Amino acid sequence: MTVIYHESSSELSSTTRDIHRGIATLVEEWEAIDWYQQRLDVTDDDELRSILEHNRNEEMEHGAMALEWLRRRIPELDEQLRTYLFTDVAIVEAEQVSKKAESGSSGPSDLGIGKLDS
Repeated sequence: MTVIYHESSSELSSTTRDIHRGIATLVEEWEAIDWYQQRLDVTDDDELRSILEHNRNEEMEHGAMALEWLRRRIPELDEQLRTYLFTDVAIVEAEQVSKKAESGSSGPSDLGIGKLDS
């Protein structure tokens, strides 16, 4: 396998090279998910569909593991994932909600909860 760096690999830290490996792995897993999903859409064979679905879900597991490995090593990625993942707010509003929560601001637009003290 050819590894493609944008800078001279001899100048990159071992941490950066490992992060590159993690990112490359994540990309490969998402591509595999896409391939299996497309094959699921076009097959007429129920048994093959079951196998493809199983394989797609395995790739999701692998992708999640790679993403978690990256999150644990890149603090800025951790921050972004904590802002955007596993929330019910509109994705484009998640940053605003997160910043309001960090600043402790309150007001009528804060998640529609309103003031709790009387």
